[in-house]
This record gives sequence, C-alpha cells and structure tokens, in this order.
Amino acid sequence: MGLLSRLRDALRREAVPALSMDDPSLVVVVEAFDIAEADSAALARSPRWRADEPAVLRHHVRIPAEQVERARELLEPDGWVVEPGEVSHISRVQKLDALHCAQERSRMASLAQRLGGDALGWDALQPAR
Repeated sequence: MGLLSRLRDALRREAVPALSMDDPSLVVVVEAFDIAEADSAALARSPRWRADEPAVLRHHVRIPAEQVERARELLEPDGWVVEPGEVSHISRVQKLDALHCAQERSRMASLAQRLGGDALGWDALQPAR
C-alpha cells in the first residue's frame, strides 16, 4: 500500500464519528447467519441499517477456549475486541459496506477454521433511533 493510500485511509477514519462498543443504545440493525446469503443482500434487506453511520460489526465464532488468547493476539492489532464465551464475539467499530463485510466474514471463517472452530455469522449494531 502506497503512502498516498495510507494517508487517504487515515483521513477517512478520522471522519467517522466516534461510536463506543459499550453504548447502551446499540441495537442489532442487520444479521447475516445464512452462509448462502450474500452480505450485500443482508445489508439491503435491513430497513434499520444506516449506511452513512458507523456500526459495531460483531462476528459470532465458536472457538475452543484454549484458542481464545491466540485469536486475541491475531485480531487486536487491527482493532478487534474478542469476548470469549461458548460463542465468542469478535467486534469492532467501522462503517459497513458489502465488500468489507464479505472480507471480514471470510477472515473470521479462516481464523475459526485454523483455530479449530466455526464462524457462525455476523450482526451489526447501531444506536437506536
């Protein structure tokens, strides 16, 4: 990635309004748990998703308890927060679009497979209106 691309990306990130993952007003605005459904279709069918606002993208992943720390090591440098559980949640704040949702779904599926688990799907949360 060139210097100009990194600078452009940094400027875009600064323009995204702050959103906290622990904001009590967050509600699920879109869900994608059907492997056969395209992420673009999941976003398109949601009347509550606001494309121009940031969201918390939350992946639901089953990974063995002994692999949670490894997942955290791999994901935290990119801003992901890993919450362990029977079904772990891997979340971060970002603007959603079909391309990035598809890329991240693929990334989580690959990670889960490498760690002996399974990626179940994702949902997105935004503040209630």
